[in-house]
Amino acid sequence: MTPKHEKQEFVTVLVRDPRTQKEDSWHSYIDYEIFIHTNSMCFTRKTSCVRRRFREFVWLRQRLQSNAVLIQLPELPSKTPFFNVNNPHHVDHRRQGLQEFLEKILQNALLLSDSRLHLFLQTQLSPEDMEACVSGQTKYSVADAIHKFASLNRRFPIEDEERKKEKNNADSDSESSSSGLGHSDDSISRGCKASSASEES
Repeated sequence: MTPKHEKQEFVTVLVRDPRTQKEDSWHSYIDYEIFIHTNSMCFTRKTSCVRRRFREFVWLRQRLQSNAVLIQLPELPSKTPFFNVNNPHHVDHRRQGLQEFLEKILQNALLLSDSRLHLFLQTQLSPEDMEACVSGQTKYSVADAIHKFASLNRRFPIEDEERKKEKNNADSDSESSSSGLGHSDDSISRGCKASSASEES
């Protein structure tokens, strides 16, 4: 008998679905959907979907840099005064830059240990609430916040199905089709997008 093949850890991150949001009658901004699918033990939830705007990415980078001063963090796409929320090229260029930023961040084990990163990727907490949670000023822990967000948004019934399948196949050598490095299961991906479309914020 051959030894059981060990599953390789992966983290898939997609930044997609830019949407214009009205801040007030004069101002609007773009936010982006961040989709995570992973089998990494570093993550509380294996699949999650949140929406973030550019200035929240700026906050995240500043906080990660202040906690990991010896690491040269990847740059965010440059903030230009000529950025136009109605220009699809500008919006897509920024979206690509944000995705590349997160892909690089998620390859660094030290950065992956920062609770702010997990709250940013797996909850809809504001930067102020994330800081309060990390510094112990809230009644809930980081894991509590992530589980609560997931339970309120029940976007991923497929995740529960996968868990049942894994339990049923615990003694078999077969692997899930979503276990490839950097590969996301299309059905999970579609489920996230479809459900987020029905939850306009």
